[in-house]
Amino acid sequence: MSYDPSSLDTLEVEMDGHVAWVTLDRPEAYNAFSPTMQRELRATWEAFRRDDDVRAVVLTAAGDKSFCVGIDRNEAEFTALDGSDMLYGTSNNFMYDDPGDDLGPKACDLWKPVVCAVNGMAAGGAFYMLAECDVIIAADHATFFDPHVTYGMAAVYEPIKMLQRMPLGEILRLSLLGNHERMSAATAHRIGLVSEVCPAAELRERAKWVVDAIAAQPPVAVQATLRAIWAANDMGRRDALAMAPSILTTGFDRAGMEAGAASFSSGERISPRTR
Repeated sequence: MSYDPSSLDTLEVEMDGHVAWVTLDRPEAYNAFSPTMQRELRATWEAFRRDDDVRAVVLTAAGDKSFCVGIDRNEAEFTALDGSDMLYGTSNNFMYDDPGDDLGPKACDLWKPVVCAVNGMAAGGAFYMLAECDVIIAADHATFFDPHVTYGMAAVYEPIKMLQRMPLGEILRLSLLGNHERMSAATAHRIGLVSEVCPAAELRERAKWVVDAIAAQPPVAVQATLRAIWAANDMGRRDALAMAPSILTTGFDRAGMEAGAASFSSGERISPRTR
């Protein structure tokens, strides 16, 4: 099936050179994800897998109040149509279809760098996306919290995924306090959840600098590096080292290496920014 970004209802997708900008576009609902947004995000991530012009992605959201506040409770189907306690339409709860399977780039098998620009509240199901982005930059007014337990729901998938981004004590505190506490952008930076905090007016510029720098480099080398790091994170050091030769040989790109060698030999050097 062809992918037409102009036909999307809940996302805005635009290209800037080799960078795709994906904007969650439901500001009237604080960019909560609906079934439509789930389908459109999956279609977008899958389309980027097939498009070599896309070397890197920025994920952000419309407005300045919210990045995403999780699932839209007004549109979500929490139980089966017959009113039983079955979840998401399966015949029993052992075959639960988690909505988060559609939201994150890694869950959709996209192995291109994704920079997330958090422009406000990030809550609950937003963590499906944050957990699978590679670089997170936050506006200074951004906040992070998980209201599941406050509303009588177990927080399960979100903290499991976010535990790879946050220390154990921090994800326990965030998940168990529910709506009683919000983590500031400054605290998120201190614990390593986000790599940079900036004024809201500078968020797009900061994200653009990072993603443009990533996209300017040979894409196969970048994607192989990304795959290796996530393999180590998901599998552990020993298993990842066993997989490393396969990633290295698959990521061998003669054209990219020749371009890199020519750049080095030319004497031209990048003037790096110090963070």
